[in-house]
Amino acid sequence: AARMAAPTMEERKACWGARDEFWQCLDSHGDDAAKCEKLRRAFESRCPQQWVKHFDKRRDFLKYKKKLETEGYRPAEAAGKS
Repeated sequence: AARMAAPTMEERKACWGARDEFWQCLDSHGDDAAKCEKLRRAFESRCPQQWVKHFDKRRDFLKYKKKLETEGYRPAEAAGKS
């Protein structure tokens, strides 16, 4: 795959905006991706493929973290820090 030139500030803003809108949509529809398909396509068309992959992983991680927080599970090493 051809390496993409680094996105300009404008392109980054467009990408982040599209991501935020998509994520907000997912949040308000309980992660029902089908309801957010249009925003998903906008997100994919405005962001480099690499970033889309990265943000998807990031979202999964954040959701996982939130789940742990809501369910109150704390890894032992984090217990003493709060």
